[in-house]
Parts: sequence; C-alpha cells; structure tokens
Amino acid sequence: MPRKAKELSALAVSKLKTEGRHAVGGVDGLHLRVSGESRAWVLRIAVGSRVGSDGRTTVHRRDVGLGGYPEVSLGEARDRARELRKQVRDGVDPVLKRQAAKVQLAVETAKAKTFEDCAVAYIDANRVGWKNEKHVQQWTNTLATYVYPKFGHLPVASIDTGMVLDVLQQSVGKAGETLWLNKTETASRLRGRIESILDWAAFRGYRQGENPARWKGHLEHELPARNKVQKVEHHAALPYAEMAAFMAELRSKEGVSARALEFAILTAARSGEVRGSKWPEIDLQNKIWTIPAERMKAGKEHRVPLASQVIALLKALPRDENTDHVFLAPRGGQLSDMSLTAVLRRMGRAGLTQHGFRSTFRDWAGETTTYPREVCEHALAHRLADGVEAAYQRGDLLAKRAGLMSDWAKYCGAAPRKEASSN
Repeated sequence: MPRKAKELSALAVSKLKTEGRHAVGGVDGLHLRVSGESRAWVLRIAVGSRVGSDGRTTVHRRDVGLGGYPEVSLGEARDRARELRKQVRDGVDPVLKRQAAKVQLAVETAKAKTFEDCAVAYIDANRVGWKNEKHVQQWTNTLATYVYPKFGHLPVASIDTGMVLDVLQQSVGKAGETLWLNKTETASRLRGRIESILDWAAFRGYRQGENPARWKGHLEHELPARNKVQKVEHHAALPYAEMAAFMAELRSKEGVSARALEFAILTAARSGEVRGSKWPEIDLQNKIWTIPAERMKAGKEHRVPLASQVIALLKALPRDENTDHVFLAPRGGQLSDMSLTAVLRRMGRAGLTQHGFRSTFRDWAGETTTYPREVCEHALAHRLADGVEAAYQRGDLLAKRAGLMSDWAKYCGAAPRKEASSN
C-alpha cells in the first residue's frame, strides 16, 4: 500500500519554491506544481481500471487541474479534490464530465446567437469580396428595415419558415399591399440574403436542419414566382419632345449640382458615375471620359465620348487644386446622392428622376435616329441581352457613339418649339 503524503500546512505550502510536483497531503494525489513563477493545483486520479488477459489490473491515471495558487487556497484545493475523488468512486470520470460541460456550454452559446449577430458576422466575413461599400450598405439597410424588427433579436437556431414568410409577406404602403407582391425585386433579394445568412449560421454550427428561406422545393409552394408578380417600375422620365425647354430652364440655374445634372443628361450617365467623376478620368483634348471599372455597375471600364457642349461645360467649372472631384460639394468632397434630385425639386419637377433622363435619351435615340440598337445600348453602358451579339461585339463602338452623343447634345440645346397660335 503506497505511503500517504505528509499533510502540509498553508504556511509550508507557501514556502514551496522548487520546480516540480509537491504532494501536500490531506487528499490522496493532490499536488502543487511549481514551474517558474507559476504554481497550480493538480489532482492525480485513477479512472477506467481494467483487468487484462494476464490477470493484471491496468489503471488509467489522469491529472486534473484545480486552479492556480494562491488564487485557490490550500483548503479550497483539498475540498475540490475530495469532491472529484467522490465522483470517481461513484463511477464518474471528472475529466470527461468537464469536457461534456464545455461542449454543452458551446451549444448553449451557439443557441444564444441571434439572427442579427449572424447577419453582422456574415457581412463582415464577405464584405472584402463584394463589389463596393454600397453593396454592404444595401444588405445592412434591407435587413434593418424588414428583418431585424421581426426576428433579428431571436436565436438564429429558432428561425423557421413561418418567420421567413412573415418578413416576405409583411404589409408595406397601402392597406393590403405586401412586400413580396408590391416590392418583388427587394423581397426576392431579401429572401436570398436571409438564406445566405442562415446557411452561414449552419456552417458555423449555430443552427441545424433545412434552410427555411430556400426557394426551390420550399417557399416556391407558398409564394408566386417573381416573374409572375413583378411590376416593372420605370423611373419617371421626361418626354424627349420637352427636352429642349427643360434644358433651357436647367441652364438658367446656378450651382454645381445643376451643372452635374446637365452633364449627366448630356452623357446619359448614372448619378453615381457623375458625382464620383474626377479630372484625371477626363481627356479634354480627345473629348473622352474614361470611367474606371470599380465605379461602373457592370464592373467594366466605360469610355464616354464628350460632345463639344459638354467640353464647354467642363471648362467653365470651378477647379480646386486640393481635390480631383469634377463636381465639388459646397463643403468639399463629392456631391451627395440627393444633390441632383434636389435640383429637380427646386425646378418644380419632383416627379422626375435623374435616372429617368437615361430613358428619355433611349426613347429619343430609338424613335428619332437611325443609330443601331447596340450603339444606343453601349451609350448607356448596358450589357447586351443577346449573348451571341455580345460575344461578337467586342469593341465599344466609340466612334459611332461620339456621333450619337453629339446629336443628342444638339437636340437638347435646340430652341424650344413654340405652341401654334389658335388664331
């Protein structure tokens, strides 16, 4: 029978400085382990004894940490050691019990992850691979508007089909209008975003089971397909016959925002492309504005031929040596995304949108000119719908587009037609 260790006092234990393990007595197998400046309690226990074919008993020994010294006192260490040895007598392996407790804690922690927690983590994990910060903002805004109020605060593991449908079928606008039926494009993108976040949560072990936001074989049985309900929402556009009168009025307005709107109309460009334009992108001599790929919707560099009227507009703009922005906000930096809309409102044209002038340009080009369709589509930086046509059309038709944009500028600057006299 092994000799029992001498029971040390608290004072004696405090004087143990030699590297190694020191039996302190009071409970079999209790040691103070000294390693450099570190001192900690360790209990050696025997678990899982087994009798072999040779009749010998094999005992598996484990070391169980009981905490650091002096944070855990000698008395506390002996109490913990006695409890663990009692568990061993009762047939419980304390090490396995601790491991099971850690697993259970991890499970409970995972269950506590809310949908919003997972959404934020998913966006952070993927934002580097997304096209730009605006994409991140779109995800964040739609989730905050439509999802978080419904189940953002709930554990992600609890999200089910009914909750997803509650989001997609929530009321918007007038009585009886639902998100899925009246804002179908937004709702469809939102469904996909919810599905991606729930997939990510399952991958991280925060939830189990089928994804309740999946479309195929699931939500398609409850919601009508997007192409059956989607209402094409056209941006409010001015009839091209009214362009000359409108442009004459616009040119009478002062301010950088008014000039930015005029520039946008004459180049048929998008608001963000115009507001983000910089002087190094513009070649005044060759009359070309080259928009880099990172600022284009299609992610491809786009060259815009500039009519002589546009060149004159640019040369008349104020320049600031401290910035490259073509259209400088009053307080410096880029114009806000509402600046061009504000011009229209001040003109009493709140029903119009800047983007609508791209439609006006396309209607004019298609109905009053003989320029080929692909030339007009290239002018708008549209991807050609016909894949075969796009494959063969490798150039950007710059020369032909230069003629188109010059004709458009002349049309916009023509004298407004006068109403015929009724006398």
